[in-house]
Amino acid sequence: MPTFEQFRLPDAGEGLTEAEIVAWHVAVGDAVTVNQTIVEIETAKSLVELPSPFTGVVTELLAQPGTTVEVGTPIIVIDVDPTGTPAPAPAAPAATAAAGSGTPTGTTTGTTTTGTTTTGTTSPAPAGDGDAGGAVLVGYGVGGHAARRTRRSAGAAPASTSAEAPAAGPAAAPASAPAPAPVAAPQAPATPPSAPDAGRPARHALAKPPVRKLARDLGVDLDSVSATGPGGIVTREDVLAHGAETEPRTLATYPGDDSPWLASGAVSPDGRETRVPVKSVRKRTAEAMVASAFTAPHVTVFHTVDVTKTMHLVTRLREDREFADVRVTPLLIAAKALMLAVRRHPEINASWDDAAQEIVYKHYVNLGIAAATPRGLVVPNIKDAHRLGLKELAESIAELTGTARAGRTTPADMSGGTITITNVGVFGIDTGTPILNPGEAAILALGAIREQPWVHKGKIKKRWVTQLALSFDHRLVDGGLGSRVLADVAAVLANPAQGLVWG
Repeated sequence: MPTFEQFRLPDAGEGLTEAEIVAWHVAVGDAVTVNQTIVEIETAKSLVELPSPFTGVVTELLAQPGTTVEVGTPIIVIDVDPTGTPAPAPAAPAATAAAGSGTPTGTTTGTTTTGTTTTGTTSPAPAGDGDAGGAVLVGYGVGGHAARRTRRSAGAAPASTSAEAPAAGPAAAPASAPAPAPVAAPQAPATPPSAPDAGRPARHALAKPPVRKLARDLGVDLDSVSATGPGGIVTREDVLAHGAETEPRTLATYPGDDSPWLASGAVSPDGRETRVPVKSVRKRTAEAMVASAFTAPHVTVFHTVDVTKTMHLVTRLREDREFADVRVTPLLIAAKALMLAVRRHPEINASWDDAAQEIVYKHYVNLGIAAATPRGLVVPNIKDAHRLGLKELAESIAELTGTARAGRTTPADMSGGTITITNVGVFGIDTGTPILNPGEAAILALGAIREQPWVHKGKIKKRWVTQLALSFDHRLVDGGLGSRVLADVAAVLANPAQGLVWG
């Protein structure tokens, strides 16, 4: 017999309470198997594809795309035994059948049915008229014909506007009673058209038929257009100029209709605003940043450094066969420099446990890489980044950022970070004061690298220069520790060979 199982929305991350249904990969009537992807959801951290826990046939989708569902709520119903024999319908008790079922008899007049109901044993309904099991529903008689709407005869009164016709009974009006004649409503006297305001005669624009058609197409009221043509005639240019003046101005531009931010947005009638609900990644980012900014006392230190030697190293690595299949950028060298600084100052790789009132020092480095995506800023991290060589680190950064921009970062990749680096230089920004990723003690910002005049060996030369910024939690990192960490990162970027000494 058919067996229906509900699949409840699971917790796709660590302590998540809700998720948004993005897209269904199945429809009602589709056959599914265990571990087949059935739905794509967006949590507060990333997009997640959920597999089916059952094998069977989809019978109902309980949540539409775009809706937010709490964890534990059923989202789909699957028949895990679609080929089973349907269960027989229970037979109605004899007393109930005798009291409520029988064969209706009588005549139909107009829209009122009169008659009596006989008691006795019911007979099976003809094929296609009764319920699926062939049993007669109590009170409907054989074949269920009493439930059908009777046809109105010519000249009968209109049917009631209620959902069901009133039940027949002694109070029903006789069919032969004539219907009351309709009473004509008194007609209100015609209101004369309002006269033009005194001193403001009605103005009718003069325009040729093509110009009038253009005005209709653009939705322009000709009477409101200032005419510049000979004799006060409205020209084509007048209509176009008036339409351009009254057209709503777009004060901000957005991506196309496929943008995940605007997919659920509502545009105001005048086209000047778009309102998008705050949810998913953007909501989570906002909550985390507010909690971080108003919980951890932030301190930021800055350093301007000559990175000409780093740029030369990047050029050589790009020509190296061993690095031919990976992308080498200044961010890679900065990430490696940060790893070396953490090795020299492990106290920076820590977190503050407010509940236990303890400082937790981490003996590993999960390096967070802040990535700007269409759904907002996400910070996945490279697990055990301190164990990776330069090429492995480059491969991990490329894979991690590519996955993040595609919206496929898993919740596991988003959790457990210990220290983060963000590259604001890709936007041409010199530097900034980055906000800590919750649960971490420090974040490094790499600014834009520009050619600037710089004093090198006592002479002013053109050099590659950048600015670094390190924000840290002042509860567990004092100014001296934060400054030493930033100075070490700058030293490696200024002279990458220094990394060989520390490594």
